[in-house]
Amino acid sequence: MKKRIATIILNRNLPDITDKLVDHLNIYDSEETDIFVVEAGSDKENLSKHCTWHANWEDANKNGLRYARGMNFGLSQLWKENKFENYEAFFLITNDTELEKKSSLKKLLNIFDSHKRLGILSPCSKDWGERFLLNKQDTKYFWFIHNNAYLFRKDFIKEICCQDNPNYMNFLFDGTNFRGYGIEHEIIAKGYVNNWASAITKRVWASENESYLLTKSDLIKTETFEKNEKLYIEGGVKWMKQKYGFNSHWAIQQYAKNLDDAFFDLHAEFIEYRL
Repeated sequence: MKKRIATIILNRNLPDITDKLVDHLNIYDSEETDIFVVEAGSDKENLSKHCTWHANWEDANKNGLRYARGMNFGLSQLWKENKFENYEAFFLITNDTELEKKSSLKKLLNIFDSHKRLGILSPCSKDWGERFLLNKQDTKYFWFIHNNAYLFRKDFIKEICCQDNPNYMNFLFDGTNFRGYGIEHEIIAKGYVNNWASAITKRVWASENESYLLTKSDLIKTETFEKNEKLYIEGGVKWMKQKYGFNSHWAIQQYAKNLDDAFFDLHAEFIEYRL
């Protein structure tokens, strides 16, 4: 049976955690998805047993890929291998994502099927304040979503992706923003500019296990949590300033929100899902 979703999981030197996530998806969502694992500069002895592609050039080995470059790499590989068109959607998740012990992807697909202008859909986390906004309705359109678990509609990606020499720097996300502070605002804004909305749902719950970064940063070959947070913000603010002239994430978030507001001027039929 043809799978509707391609799931891309990003790993860097945490094979047991990655394999556990792959096993979970194979148990609960095997009918919906094929699974691809990107090794973002992992050491040879720390590759997942489910490794699909190994980013092992010098810079990737030294610094990893992080979310933007890692997902660009996986998606562009599917494109180059002529597998991209096989799927309707792409579930992009980090290996520290934890899902409930039940099917997740079928529920997300059902929402996509009911919301034809949704380009991005994310499960909610029980740690997010956004969950309190999902009381009367379990799905709402948003202008900001944390980027550890995104379901992208293929048609949306094709509308905005780089199809001329696609690679890990340019396919969907802007890879020049290495650590990724602010990339979620940009990708959501690109959606609304092109008449695609973004939403969060509590029909599916997903959480990010930050303990791996706190306790295994040396194995992941990254900075400590505190230093990583500092570099994450500094690099993102510099990127926003250079690319858009924005001086803070509040400015780029307001930009995305304004486009979200404009979306409902064109699509009054979705007003009930407006935040």
